[in-house]
Amino acid sequence: MAQSYANTISTSAANASANSRQALDSRNTCRVRNMVRVELAQRSIEIADNVQLTINGRSIKVTGPKGTLEEDFAHLPVKFELEGKSLRVYAAWARKREVALVGTALAHVRNMMRGVTSGFTYKLKIVYAHFPMTIKVNEKEKKVTIDNFTGEKTPRIAKIVGSSKVKVVSDEIHVQGSNLGEVSQTAANIQAATKIPDKDQRVFLDGAYIFEKSEGM
Repeated sequence: MAQSYANTISTSAANASANSRQALDSRNTCRVRNMVRVELAQRSIEIADNVQLTINGRSIKVTGPKGTLEEDFAHLPVKFELEGKSLRVYAAWARKREVALVGTALAHVRNMMRGVTSGFTYKLKIVYAHFPMTIKVNEKEKKVTIDNFTGEKTPRIAKIVGSSKVKVVSDEIHVQGSNLGEVSQTAANIQAATKIPDKDQRVFLDGAYIFEKSEGM
């Protein structure tokens, strides 16, 4: 009986030791996988004939029919290189994060080229139930004023970002520009300005809502 009990204890200790070694090996494997680097992570994009692209370090300047856009990518661990009519974005000995950032930088440059050739348009629908709101655009002060929103006496203000253009067409608000970030943020500012806090949006529908995002102006 005592011998059987001793054998059980010995077997349990052996199993625990094996499990401990297996867990340690697993942790070491995870560390090795996290430390793996890609020798060269790179992607490229073709430059259109009507687009002029220049590189100054990590700063990219794109010029096209719709204007000029410039962005500094110094905060990203990637490099840029022109190869004829294509732009190469790359990172040497990149980890998983740097590999992803190569694609991020390429997407930003692609949007810049689309902006200077076609531009972007965001459309918002003006919705109200009882109190008709009035939308006024002040381009000089870079703001959109929303009067009589749900009967409020104080107007609500939305900021126009950058060089975005805002115009009211019937019951719609059109936000246009060549910089996708500025256009989308301006549209988001207008939508956020008409938000009713602590109310069920399915019941209180008043507001301005983004319903279309398109390329072109």
